Amino acid sequence: MGWMNTVSIWVVPMLLFAVILHAAVKRVPAYDAFVEGGKDGFQMAVSLIPYLVGMLTAVSVFRASGAMDLVIQAIAPVLALAGIPADIAPLAMIRPISGTGALGMMSSLFDEYGPDSFIGRLASTMQGSTDTTLYVITIYFGAAGVKHIGDALKVGLAADAAGVAASVFIVSVIFL
Repeated sequence: MGWMNTVSIWVVPMLLFAVILHAAVKRVPAYDAFVEGGKDGFQMAVSLIPYLVGMLTAVSVFRASGAMDLVIQAIAPVLALAGIPADIAPLAMIRPISGTGALGMMSSLFDEYGPDSFIGRLASTMQGSTDTTLYVITIYFGAAGVKHIGDALKVGLAADAAGVAASVFIVSVIFL
């Protein structure tokens, strides 16, 4: 067993020990603080439910209505000019909205093309190069009570677009 494995086994227990030791030195009732934090976390989770339901409903309506397919058909010629396979477009569109949905799409791309294909490698790279921007904004801004999300949304979606473009470029350079 290498030193890295030994360190990884001991990091969490030592961190917990350090927190308990620090609480004892500062005379903080650690268990009471832990329970209070858990209660606050549960209350926050309950307060986020309306935001999550709204976001998940919007995603379901977008996909079930066929709007996503229409958008993909409309942008397919532009994607072809950029060297982006149209089959990867649904993943690029869903990734900022739903991590689980994107993972399901990636899995179906693996089933159809294989994980070692160009599309499989592109899907994998895209998953690691982008984020679930709308989900993150919904959760964090909802928890903080932030109502004006315009700039954060623009920057987040621009970062996702840059991640998609970088994924296509890097996978094309390395694997084609």
